[in-house]
Amino acid sequence: MKLLYVFPHPDDESFGPAAVIHSQVKTGHQVFLLTLTRGGATRERHKLGMTVEQMGEVRYKEMLDVERLLGLSGMTVLDYPDGALKELDPRVLEREVEAHIEKVNPEIVVTHPVHGVSGFHDHLVAHAVVKRAHVKMVEAGASSLKRLAFVTLPDSGAPTWMSDGWPRLKLTEEELIDCVVSLEDGDIEAMKGALACYASYRDVIEKSGVVEKIGRRVYFEIYGEEFSPPLKDLTDKLRP
Repeated sequence: MKLLYVFPHPDDESFGPAAVIHSQVKTGHQVFLLTLTRGGATRERHKLGMTVEQMGEVRYKEMLDVERLLGLSGMTVLDYPDGALKELDPRVLEREVEAHIEKVNPEIVVTHPVHGVSGFHDHLVAHAVVKRAHVKMVEAGASSLKRLAFVTLPDSGAPTWMSDGWPRLKLTEEELIDCVVSLEDGDIEAMKGALACYASYRDVIEKSGVVEKIGRRVYFEIYGEEFSPPLKDLTDKLRP
């Protein structure tokens, strides 16, 4: 089976999804990755004295290490403006996603949830354009597309983002979780290894506590489908 992960930045695939990707590849699935930017606008570039273009090249090379480590069947890294996807005509990104789906021909497409987990607007744009592209293609008769999923975190009720009275970022409600994948030790080690590939982003990764936050489970919402109890594997019970 083919799965296509679509994210806006380098490292989005490693902050949690890498563990599931490792499990899927290990099981024999073909996993592909499409990234919309090179992530060069990160503030970490200032510490390294790099331009956006230089940082983008560094992060791209780090992604090549991730591709090898996870055993991806294919990876494409586009160069749309990092941190400024909201400034683009969304149809441009939709066409890119549609073209890549046509090229890879996956059964399952995965991207960020509507809240983007972090609330970062590039994540929100990615959710919107991937969802629209997927729905449009299914309506047009793309029978190979069986599922659209959003890799997410459940909402615990704890503050995840708060500033001067603004409401906290709300994550995914428990009843909307459709798939919970339990991770094996090797999957967790693969996620750690993928994160370690981003040497230029080490400080951010360490401060995020992502490994601890992910723990031993990765959660998904599934568009247009409801499963209670949640599926244990994202490839289970695909529609015909």
